[in-house]
Amino acid sequence: MGPLTAASTWLAQTWLAQLTTDVGEGDDAPGDPGTVDGDIDVLELPGQGAARSVSEQVAEAMPNDLLASVVKATLVPALQILLILVLASLVLTFARRVIARTVAHAKDPDATQGPLRRRRPADEGPSYAIRRAQRADALGALLTSVVTVVVWVLAGFLVLAEVGVNLAPLVAGAGVVGLAVGFGAQDLVKDFLSGVFMLAEDQFGVGDIVDVGEAAGVVEGVTLRTTKIRDVEGTLWHVPNGEIRRVGNSSQQWARSLLDIGVAYGTDIDTAIEVIEAVAGAMAEEDGYRDQFLDAPDVWGVQSLGADSVDIRLVIKTEPGAQWAISRELRRRLKAAFDAVGIEIPFPQRTMWVRDETDRQEPAPLDAAAIERAVASARTGDRGAERVLAQDENAVAVDVEEELAEDVGASPAADVPR
Repeated sequence: MGPLTAASTWLAQTWLAQLTTDVGEGDDAPGDPGTVDGDIDVLELPGQGAARSVSEQVAEAMPNDLLASVVKATLVPALQILLILVLASLVLTFARRVIARTVAHAKDPDATQGPLRRRRPADEGPSYAIRRAQRADALGALLTSVVTVVVWVLAGFLVLAEVGVNLAPLVAGAGVVGLAVGFGAQDLVKDFLSGVFMLAEDQFGVGDIVDVGEAAGVVEGVTLRTTKIRDVEGTLWHVPNGEIRRVGNSSQQWARSLLDIGVAYGTDIDTAIEVIEAVAGAMAEEDGYRDQFLDAPDVWGVQSLGADSVDIRLVIKTEPGAQWAISRELRRRLKAAFDAVGIEIPFPQRTMWVRDETDRQEPAPLDAAAIERAVASARTGDRGAERVLAQDENAVAVDVEEELAEDVGASPAADVPR
């Protein structure tokens, strides 16, 4: 290990000394690689001259020409590849540190601004800070992955160029493949881009209760391509991010419990409002619900006059996700309070008319003259009025005949319709 360590140390020192000399030189000799002397030569990386100098010195120390030629042919590319990998590692380390600083600033802006404090929004609480930290971590991990892939892909291309691989066909083929993938995987690209914007804009996160149109429920997972949503029946929906056109989030910053409480039309509205305010206010002061009520309950008044009830609207600003439990508990308490004070909770009411079939009278038959009048009136479009007139004339004739029969002491004719 002693001679090998000494040789490695000498090689590194010689390389660094030559690299310093190459960087410090202001002018290159005409015809040297990396200069413009009539034609444009290939641009060399810093240290390639040092690699050639080191390889020449090592080759001169070899005992025979064959071994020296092998050293010249292999040592220069090896040193250049090593240089490429070292530079790629340095660039990647620097980029990761910059990303880490940016993520730390996004997670806690107050900690990185010193005496210049930013103005915190009134509705920003601990839950918002947690969501901001999660979003910053996700975006930082995504950005780190992208930078890592880009740096190592470029380093791989440079390494292939050093070993003698022609990159022109490779780059052209990669362009054709990328074009084909771009056309064939448009939905996939759309899903990834939508996922990135969802994370950047903080549209929703894991644990939020959302409505994305086709599915509604609790978000159980978010990736750059899909979102997992568990609905109230337990079904897990996998929704591609590119298919989400709009998002309704019920878990950001605050929520609202909205109740339309119906009372009967005979109820004193002012009394009902007092009872509702008393029940909701007492609930807001209890230990189990005090932290869930962000504001005092507010009765907005009569919301609508329905077919069967008068609806009174009650609204409560709550913690996100607590609005449904508060609404259910308030309905239970209001039902008990209404029963205690005698306020009627309405139910559908309808008025029904019952007709006795025994009292039904058959319509009088029409004679030939009435039918002729009906046909004539049908031509003028007043058939109903003509029919009523005919029935009235028939009834008058019957009354006249009854009066004549009473005068002579005889009963009316049996064939006269009544």
